[in-house]
Amino acid sequence: LFETRTGMGYDVHPLKAHDADTPVQQQNIKLCGIKIPHTHYLKGFSDADVGFHAIVDAILGAISAGDIGQHFPPDDIKWQGADSSRFLMHAYEMLRQRGGELVNMDVTLICERPKIAPYREQMVQLIAQLLKIDPDRVSVKATTTEKLGFEGRSEGIAAQAIVSVKLPVKENAA
Repeated sequence: LFETRTGMGYDVHPLKAHDADTPVQQQNIKLCGIKIPHTHYLKGFSDADVGFHAIVDAILGAISAGDIGQHFPPDDIKWQGADSSRFLMHAYEMLRQRGGELVNMDVTLICERPKIAPYREQMVQLIAQLLKIDPDRVSVKATTTEKLGFEGRSEGIAAQAIVSVKLPVKENAA
């Protein structure tokens, strides 16, 4: 017997302008694992990939395993600059260790820029590959805030994610 569970995740990081000394190859941000050229970078302890961070929290929520900060404390120096795909794979492995599987996921990136549409399919394919699910079970989309709030003023980028998982029902569950 299996039960379906749903988890929700949210993350936000501030955008900071590159300075004159920033090498061209570093003038990008990473969203859902894909590097996107940009005039700013996302400031965070790891690579600040808000898309992956929201997915991680959604998976952890669905399996009642806390949040990303509990598994990867931001005051632990070993996670400084870390590739967020490591966090994603950790959450996925926790799900698999419990006998679970991903049913589907939906990620929304919230920003005025960069435009996500040119990178959406790459994001879907990468997430599907990492999490070993069919790409038609992965949705990545974007929205703006019509220039309202911190996202609208291009001060930061936010992401929301929701996932559904199937987990075996525990024998002693009522």
